[in-house]
Amino acid sequence: MIKNVKIDSQAGTASDAPTSTPEADRPASLGSLVEQISEQASRLVRAEIALAKAELTEKATKSGIGAGLLVVALLILAYAAGVLLLAAVYGLGTVWPLWLSALTIGGFMLLVTIILALVGVQLLKKATTKPESVQRVKDDITSIKEGLHR
Repeated sequence: MIKNVKIDSQAGTASDAPTSTPEADRPASLGSLVEQISEQASRLVRAEIALAKAELTEKATKSGIGAGLLVVALLILAYAAGVLLLAAVYGLGTVWPLWLSALTIGGFMLLVTIILALVGVQLLKKATTKPESVQRVKDDITSIKEGLHR
């Protein structure tokens, strides 16, 4: 006897529901079996698609919230860096004149910025050049072509 398996896409459970009719005691025909398999496969695919949509929606929501929190954290970090730099200027201002401490901290920040920019430019130059493997492959192709012409 063939039973329909009913899938609850919300709870993720399956239950057996017999398709008992008065004629259910005799074997089902091949056509009806194929029809039932097709129908159940179709239901299963629809349930899986619905589950996948729900999971993607949940992940997208969590990702959006996470990205928003990171943006807020970076904004707060930028303000905190400014406050810490001001504190450094005032701290040096207790020993030196305030203008000299501000000039020193500003000069140090400029030096760090220049060093980071130079390192970044060097890394970008390395990243934009052709990989050595590309040149080796071109050399190999040239060697094979020359070998074929001999």
